[in-house]
Amino acid sequence: MAAPKQSAKEPVKFIGGHRACAGCGFPILLKQMFSSTKDPVVIVSATGCLEVTSTIFPFSAWKVPFMHNAFENSAATCSGVEGAYRSLKKQGKENQNIKFVAIGGDGGTYDIGLQSLSGAMERRHDMLYITYNNEAYMNTGIQRSSATIMGAHTTTSPAGKVVHGKTQNSKNLTEILVAHEIPYVAQTTVAFWQDATSKFSKAFSIEGPKFINALSPCVPGWGYHMSQTVKVSKMAVETNLWPLYEVENGVYKINYKPKERMGIEEYLKLQARFAHLLKPENKEIVENIQKFIDWRWEQLLKKEEMTNKK
Repeated sequence: MAAPKQSAKEPVKFIGGHRACAGCGFPILLKQMFSSTKDPVVIVSATGCLEVTSTIFPFSAWKVPFMHNAFENSAATCSGVEGAYRSLKKQGKENQNIKFVAIGGDGGTYDIGLQSLSGAMERRHDMLYITYNNEAYMNTGIQRSSATIMGAHTTTSPAGKVVHGKTQNSKNLTEILVAHEIPYVAQTTVAFWQDATSKFSKAFSIEGPKFINALSPCVPGWGYHMSQTVKVSKMAVETNLWPLYEVENGVYKINYKPKERMGIEEYLKLQARFAHLLKPENKEIVENIQKFIDWRWEQLLKKEEMTNKK
């Protein structure tokens, strides 16, 4: 599904002047999301980088209704707002086709907000949940989260002589949401504009709960130059670390398959958080990361094949 065309005359719904770092991924992501619908949008956001940089009192970068809630309950708050809207519509007091979007970082989604998200999806609220996944608790000091990939250096999984960064693989939250059997689940990232806008467009067109997991590179947390956000984001896809795929009513579709899959080293060497892994003595860790990525990719290919059989 192609994204709808947006006129230059249409009002901008997320404006400049916010305090996000130069090169941050989520402002790009928000532009992709807002360009994918002409309907009114209500945003509910968990505490995190996005919230603290865009709503510094008395200023706001939002030109749509925006509600900030606690770190752990973005989905629950949004489900309450959506429920109130349905009641007003039933009473004939509201007739707009409003889109409800809950947003959270990986800390507020993968970890402490997982119960809230799961509940909202199980109750089948007509809402879209978006995770801007920067793979750590960036707003509070770059602590590891369950989205952080193996080997990454963070302030709570520091690379040293004994432990070489985070020792666990990342949680596959996208597949956890697929297991909720909701109408639409997808993965995207800021480097692939058409992929992202197409998925947001599709999500907005579907009634019921939707979930999009978007990889959102972080300049200070990942350790790369601000000009390299798109390159880093693209490399995550080219190495199969972050596959672009969607699951619509249980049917898998991989949206992009690299013609020549690059080794994970090409991704690691772009970021300071992985610098220690490029030392010869840590070669085995890199090999284990590669094996895990290859295994996940093979599992995804099998799911695509199995769910597309006629």
